[in-house]
Amino acid sequence: MTAQVTVIDHPFVQHKLTLMRQFDTSTAKFRQLMKEVGMLLAYEVTRDLPLKYEPIKTPIAPMNAPMLASEKKMVVVSIMRAGQGLLDGILELMPSARVGHIGLYRDPSTYVAIEYYLKLPHDVEHRDILVVDPMLATGNSAIAAVDRIKELGPVSIKFLCLLAAPEGMKHFHEHHPDVPIYTAAVDEKLDEHGYIVPGLGDAGDRLYGTK
Repeated sequence: MTAQVTVIDHPFVQHKLTLMRQFDTSTAKFRQLMKEVGMLLAYEVTRDLPLKYEPIKTPIAPMNAPMLASEKKMVVVSIMRAGQGLLDGILELMPSARVGHIGLYRDPSTYVAIEYYLKLPHDVEHRDILVVDPMLATGNSAIAAVDRIKELGPVSIKFLCLLAAPEGMKHFHEHHPDVPIYTAAVDEKLDEHGYIVPGLGDAGDRLYGTK
């Protein structure tokens, strides 16, 4: 992978992803696995968060101890609706992070992303943004989301997904070469309907039991 694409190949991530891919995994199990994987992926994505040192007192002695310097400065932006599945796990790890939502749906004939909702915390220009969506397929939704967020001038943007297609990554970085992609797996290709192969189906439908 390039410097702008990181595949998170931790054994627990890969094991849980395999369970999610299986056709007969129930909605309840899929939802729980997505939450667990979201937390594991967030652990890797946040490796570069800055630390500060503060004086504390242990039961034995005082010390200068490391603390997160900017957790409250981070905003996790969920691309609705499937992004919510990853968001739940990420917030288990980072409960103080602010949350934004962007609603996008894919036109079934053109695959163009159409925005229907946007709500972000204030002062985005002072914050680091983590955009989350389980699937980076055509890349159109991710591009549209980052386009809108960039209008507000955040400090930095990262994109986190569960699965990515080579076509989607290429398309995304043609528009946003400065935004790194973090994913659990890069799959083979897109099919004629714009779905990732072998993939895991429609993440939103599998999360919420819809068709």
